[in-house]
Amino acid sequence: MTKLIGYARVSTRHQDTDRQEVDLRAAGVRADDLYVDRGASGANASRPALDEALRALERGDTFVVTTLDRLGRSTGNMLTLAEELRDEGVALRVFNLGGGDVDTSTPMGSMVFTVMAALAQMELEIKRERVLDSVSKRRAAGSDLGGRPRKISESQLKNAAHLVAADVPVAEVARNLGISRATLYRRLQTAQVSEVSDLPEITAGIHPPSLPGLTVPIERI
Repeated sequence: MTKLIGYARVSTRHQDTDRQEVDLRAAGVRADDLYVDRGASGANASRPALDEALRALERGDTFVVTTLDRLGRSTGNMLTLAEELRDEGVALRVFNLGGGDVDTSTPMGSMVFTVMAALAQMELEIKRERVLDSVSKRRAAGSDLGGRPRKISESQLKNAAHLVAADVPVAEVARNLGISRATLYRRLQTAQVSEVSDLPEITAGIHPPSLPGLTVPIERI
């Protein structure tokens, strides 16, 4: 026999689930088929009642929540769960979704979730494209891309100093090293490189336009 499994959740223990529970009971969820998590919030929050409710579901059952955000921490999580339920032959009913009651066991409810999934995927693709575009532009401009600083060896710094002294554009040298111009200036200024007696004289120093007054004496390269 198919049944309704209800789930309610609040973010803090001081909040009340009464409203959700009343709505779920009014929809036909029995008291012993109602699962409640209190104080469940955050990316690492434990939701034992949700896990228990999902284990109780069987093919042909309907999982009932008042709002979709009771199910997950993000749109992607919620839609993934909805897809998993559908694959298991379980319907999902949400009372307040797009201003109405949506049940994925119906053609209309299924269509709503299909549209939502497509929109969520589109949003992820747009965000990914923006990130890649930003990285590409920053790399072209010679900017730092963040993350762990790239490790540059002493020989690489010596070669970089040779190239800069030979009037090779600093931006080109930095780009070949996979770092920004500003990072190259800092590395040249602060590095303790051994065996520098063979380096060309750069006693006048290196003065980046963006960092006026910065000098890299030969003994510091």
